[in-house]
Amino acid sequence: MLFIFFSCAAQNNNNYFPVPDSGISKDVKNEYVELGNIIETKNGAATQMPVWLRSFLGSGIGAVEKLDAYVNKYVFIGINEGENFTVLSKWIEYYTVTHDFPTLVAVRIGERMYLTASLYPDDEYGAFYETMLLNAYNADYSSAVKEDNYWIKIKSKNSEEPSENYVFYVLITIEKNVMQTIIRNMITKSNAAVTLTASQNVSVNRLRNTFFEGF
Repeated sequence: MLFIFFSCAAQNNNNYFPVPDSGISKDVKNEYVELGNIIETKNGAATQMPVWLRSFLGSGIGAVEKLDAYVNKYVFIGINEGENFTVLSKWIEYYTVTHDFPTLVAVRIGERMYLTASLYPDDEYGAFYETMLLNAYNADYSSAVKEDNYWIKIKSKNSEEPSENYVFYVLITIEKNVMQTIIRNMITKSNAAVTLTASQNVSVNRLRNTFFEGF
């Protein structure tokens, strides 16, 4: 079981929620890597990295979604890092939309709910929070596309224990209108499955109306 960690400065507290095991991939909206720390890439040099990865490493997923190739799409990037090139190569080879992509979606949905909550999500949304995450893990995202993958090798940032790691990236996209329909249906399904207090219903309705702002 992998635990994803989020913190909220406004609350000065930490929050954890469990993510079902699906390799050791993660989805982040920003992943900054200094070009000077890249010592090798799939194509040989840092200058040969694809545009989507250069945009992601420099400015995050928002910059990737602004590229002409990904207009009207949500972009997700799974990441796996380690020293064993063979193991990571197998991970990228067998990475699928059916079995692995739902974890990326669920993590982002969970983050979206957490960052917009004024209380802990379990208090803010009640049983809707956990139900929504479980539905996200089990949803059908068959229209998502595994578009590309790439790897780089970077020097460790820890000068006391220098090391070199491979970082593998997989790029998945899904049409915005398709994803929005999936999530709207998911919100409706999750809401119908639980009993909430009046204040929790207000929070869920607010989430329904603002969910895609910054998603």
